[in-house]
Amino acid sequence: MIAEQKVKELEKSAVELAITVKKEALADSYAKILQKYTKTLQLPGFRKGKAPASVLEQKFGPAIREESVYSIIDDAVQEALKQVEDPYKPLPYSSPSLVDEDQISTDIDSDLQFSITYDVMPQFELPSYTGISVEVPKVEVTQDLVDKEIAKLQDQNALVIEKDKSVEQGDIVTVDYVELDAEKQEVAGTDHKDYVFTVGSKTNFYAFDDEIIGMNKGDEKIIEKTFPEDAEYPEYAGKTVSLKVSVKLVKVRDIPEVDDEFAQDVSEEYKTVADLTKATEEKLKTSLEGHLKETTLQKLIDAMLEKVTIVIPETMIQMEIDSSWRRFVGQSGMSEDQVLKFLEFQGQTKDDVTKAWREQAEKSIQVQLLMEKIKEKEAFTVGEEELEEAVNTQLQDITDEQTRNYYRSVLEDDLLMKKTGDFLLKNNTVTEGESVAYDDFMAAHQH
Repeated sequence: MIAEQKVKELEKSAVELAITVKKEALADSYAKILQKYTKTLQLPGFRKGKAPASVLEQKFGPAIREESVYSIIDDAVQEALKQVEDPYKPLPYSSPSLVDEDQISTDIDSDLQFSITYDVMPQFELPSYTGISVEVPKVEVTQDLVDKEIAKLQDQNALVIEKDKSVEQGDIVTVDYVELDAEKQEVAGTDHKDYVFTVGSKTNFYAFDDEIIGMNKGDEKIIEKTFPEDAEYPEYAGKTVSLKVSVKLVKVRDIPEVDDEFAQDVSEEYKTVADLTKATEEKLKTSLEGHLKETTLQKLIDAMLEKVTIVIPETMIQMEIDSSWRRFVGQSGMSEDQVLKFLEFQGQTKDDVTKAWREQAEKSIQVQLLMEKIKEKEAFTVGEEELEEAVNTQLQDITDEQTRNYYRSVLEDDLLMKKTGDFLLKNNTVTEGESVAYDDFMAAHQH
């Protein structure tokens, strides 16, 4: 059928495939379609299937020729794509498009020439991926960090108890309050009952935290509050209001002492404060080590990407963005329609949100392709025992065989990628840079 086919590379990892189909194939296609209609069409003056082919050609010739040409195009495209070399195979999600479709000839008496375009897997030469030197910050787990982490555990294990003393900073109070007019009468619609807040947090609208310090449970007080000229709500700008505040309950957070009993309350694995301190330090160091490895690996990858050009086709970028959008919708806890309506309410569209993801999507694909190529070059493998251990650990709740097999292959690929990352960390040089505070480093590397 195909007399000739040629591939021309285009920009952004796309190609144009020019195809020439022999006229004999066109004639055969035309004859088959004409025969089909001869058997099925019923024309005035003729019984069904009895109209002469010449009459059909006279009446429907152009339409039959067009159908035969497009039928041949479909078949020729499938045949041509099977024959192209692997680098020029289309991406699974890239649909070929006809070039200048309106210029395609429907003349069946000569060879048919047409072209299609589609995206292909990006081709690139793998840069050197060993012997690279990168610098990462110096980050340490200090005793102050350990103490701060234990203090968080104290706070998490604190009990909120009622106190019989006056209000102090940090106390948790329950109050009733209401605005008063010039005659000291309550202003309708401004009363709040059983309002709970932490003194010093300034979370109540009138910010009367300081004014209730020293009050006791059952006390009532009239407070004058003046709002600044740049108040958030214009109707209160520069306004002075009178408030009647009643303290109904005063509570305090009872922070436990750091002793062996506290350590045992945190976890049954700990018997003493020393056990808790050691485990806390190890936890911080493990977390830091993981983030430093991620940072090092990312710097190595960035160094490699600077030495190679990986042109990502539009379809791959869009696929990555679509995947991010689905995660975004899923994490929102709303349906896609609800998310779109919410964005509309904010004066935004889906495109407004996703266009900010484009650069990261392109970078993510480049990283993935680079790692895949290194993995293939080094021919890493995963042993059956290693894979089974991961399957039994991570897929123990999945009983459906088909689903289990799918995630089994995902796990295998994850293990191969981990081997690739470990290889890069082992075969390149890491130097220690300037010191960075633990909290600052970790905050900058939160996902």
